[in-house]
Amino acid sequence: MAKNFVQELQWRGMVHDVMPGAEEHLMEGMRAAYVGIDPTADSLHIGHLVSVMMLKHFQLAGHKPFALVGGATGMIGDPSGKSAERNLLDEKTLRHNQEAIKSQLSRFLDFESDADNAAVLVNNYDWMKDFTFLEFIRDVGKHITVNYMMAKDSVKKRLSSDAKEGMSFTEFTYQLVQGYDFLYLYQNHDCTLQMGGSDQWGNITTGTELIRRIGGGKGFALTCPLITKADGTKFGKTEGGNVWLDAERTSPYKFYQYWLNTSDEDAEKYIKIFTFLEKEEIENLVAEHKEAPHLRMLQKKLAEEITTMVHSKEDLENAIKASEILFGKSTSADLKQLNEKTFLDVFEGVPQAQISKNELNPGLDMIGALAAKTNFLGSNGEARRDLKQNSISVNKEKVKEDYLITEADLINNKFVLLQRGKKNYFVLIVE
Repeated sequence: MAKNFVQELQWRGMVHDVMPGAEEHLMEGMRAAYVGIDPTADSLHIGHLVSVMMLKHFQLAGHKPFALVGGATGMIGDPSGKSAERNLLDEKTLRHNQEAIKSQLSRFLDFESDADNAAVLVNNYDWMKDFTFLEFIRDVGKHITVNYMMAKDSVKKRLSSDAKEGMSFTEFTYQLVQGYDFLYLYQNHDCTLQMGGSDQWGNITTGTELIRRIGGGKGFALTCPLITKADGTKFGKTEGGNVWLDAERTSPYKFYQYWLNTSDEDAEKYIKIFTFLEKEEIENLVAEHKEAPHLRMLQKKLAEEITTMVHSKEDLENAIKASEILFGKSTSADLKQLNEKTFLDVFEGVPQAQISKNELNPGLDMIGALAAKTNFLGSNGEARRDLKQNSISVNKEKVKEDYLITEADLINNKFVLLQRGKKNYFVLIVE
């Protein structure tokens, strides 16, 4: 094995806990490891990315990664870090979500090649669905004591006097089901390592215990720190909710902006975790950034690398163009290249007014567009004054009072962008 996987993760700040002996075990030859992914949506979000990056590093180090879609566990709900049970899914939804997740994972992991360490996608629903309750409590349940299960932090928290709700039997058994997954993959795929977030340590070690007691073997655990933000707000969340990898849910522009707006402190941490840049390049970037923080070199590089990886080079270029629109460096042609979703994302929160398409025929005069029809400016007089001062633009191009807005000005056949000065925008929606 050429690369030390554990060391690689350690310098990147991606190791929270690792079971003794794991590093040596991985250096002996090609090993298999898995990460569990919750299939409650048909897209991953950036909260999932750390474990995906772990699997990718594992594959790059010559090992075989397994991505486990938790079809069965997704039907139960994991008590770790949750204060309530989650919704249960039917099989058709699960299968749809599984395929969508595999397609996203294949941007990171090699599933298709005939290499020995090609990635594999499995779903624990496939081996749990025919397991009867009696078989499970006889063959698995008897090997783990209630005392052992009660000692886990995830269980303790839910049973403490502070907890608003108790814990259902279903959730209590979750660690047994997850533990059995590890045993199953150990017995059927020679999988000896499970990885996950630090809140998963208890569930993972239940698996290593089952491998010891039932499989007579040794399983290993490795967890990464839960990703946080320096300002204490939740990583991967915006006011609009999760930051998704699916372009339909979170546009590449918004995705790019999320990383671009990272604080200096977080950017230095995230560039190690969310890119595959080598140590020397990252150290040079950090040093350059510290000399001229206002240039935001770290944030730009982070946003570029991760947007290209999750979406594409073309999506990145479009996101950069869209970002520049707000800062005055763009033209009417740039605006017209934006799709509707990106246009609305760029001008989110900008005041809007609706007019009918008929009003553009034969043309809408500028006084009407600025004041009478829209109230963008306070009065016709104010509109005239600003037009005389050359401070009004339509779709980023300066106009005079005699300009008429017509259908030729429409962006996406629907929008016209008005602007006063550098920073005051107004969107006309033409229906």
